[in-house]
Amino acid sequence: MRRNVWRVIDIISPYIDRTISEALLKFKWYLFQIFGVQMNASQSTTTLNDNPDIRKKRSAAEERQILKGGKRATRLSFFIAGFSLSCWAPLVPFAQARIQADSALLGTILLCLGLGAVIGMPTAGALAARLGSKFVIVLGAIGLVIALPLLTFVPTATELGASLLLFGASIGAIDVAAGIHGNEIQTMAKAPLMSGFHGMYSVGGLLGVSFMTVLIACGADLLLAGFAAATVILVSIVWAFPGFVATHSAEKAPLLVVPRGIVLIVGVLALITFLAEGAMLDWGAILLTHVKHVDVSIAGSGYAVFAVAMTSSRLVGDRLVALIGEGRTLMIGMTFTAAGFIVASFAEPFPIVLGCMALSGLAAGNIVPVLFTILGRQRIMPASHAIAAASMVGYLGILMGPALIGYAAQLTTLPTAFIGIAALLLFALIPVIKIAEPAK
Repeated sequence: MRRNVWRVIDIISPYIDRTISEALLKFKWYLFQIFGVQMNASQSTTTLNDNPDIRKKRSAAEERQILKGGKRATRLSFFIAGFSLSCWAPLVPFAQARIQADSALLGTILLCLGLGAVIGMPTAGALAARLGSKFVIVLGAIGLVIALPLLTFVPTATELGASLLLFGASIGAIDVAAGIHGNEIQTMAKAPLMSGFHGMYSVGGLLGVSFMTVLIACGADLLLAGFAAATVILVSIVWAFPGFVATHSAEKAPLLVVPRGIVLIVGVLALITFLAEGAMLDWGAILLTHVKHVDVSIAGSGYAVFAVAMTSSRLVGDRLVALIGEGRTLMIGMTFTAAGFIVASFAEPFPIVLGCMALSGLAAGNIVPVLFTILGRQRIMPASHAIAAASMVGYLGILMGPALIGYAAQLTTLPTAFIGIAALLLFALIPVIKIAEPAK
């Protein structure tokens, strides 16, 4: 049965890919006509980038052009994922009010976002291995274009959960496929590029939450704001499409790897860090509106300052690690992230709360990059397997976090739930010194 399914996919995928390619190129042609810009040959050709056999015959100039397009496509793919996810943050209070959900119900519904991502990630890995990362990224972008407007108006908890499931699966698929494509481009360039690619995820997150917050604060209808965000995604994927290159097949690669040893420890630390980031994304606006009594129109500013600080931190992260070392970077990051959560929970003045959210973002920015640097150095598991396994463990923080915080807020209060996250971050300091040591 499974073999028959893959056979059907192999038969229909070229037709789907060709249809999508033609539609996106036609749409891009219209965009260029509207803005008065002509497409050149490299922008209108897709087969050159997609055929590995042709790569061997390309000149150095053609190689540079293809590499340039590949970098652009990868950056835009990461941008789409970050932009889309952060657009959801300012919509959370409106969704809660629309379906009249308490903290526990909202937490359960938010679970669908993480669940969708966990479903989308391994599915995307399997599809990308057989059909290529471009196919998966485009399908993921189409899913986001559909899901984002739905999140602005669906009236019931069931429909909101289903929309979040599609939303999360699309983001998870793009995350995985963009990583595969980024590794291919990095191999072609023979130079480190992944930090810059992941930086575009942070830039997208910053622009997404700011974009949506400004539209809402200016009085834009939520549905109109959702369509505006979807348009940004559509234009981005059209712009990226000609630059995608063929990715190598990895059909024999395992879909699920069980972490062990230091890989498991790093995965748990990533889980706690992602839990903190997810708390700020899904519950930061609720904390500001329901606890700090901030107007709902600017509730997204909390995650906005958090995202700005995190992006700024990552821009100087390599220099910081070189200056003070991995261990100190992790310890300082976790300590000050926890401090920001604690003070934000107790403080009342809005500027102080925003400052604490910014402090948490600034401190948390380099935790995960350092953890994944350690994964690449350890020798217990192959680096690719270790990163995949730890990523899945870490993503459980996004999967379980919103629901756990909602249940904790229902049993106690939301500030108490935030203090609990701070306690986890402080507890995570215990294994940091050991994992930051060079692998033996």
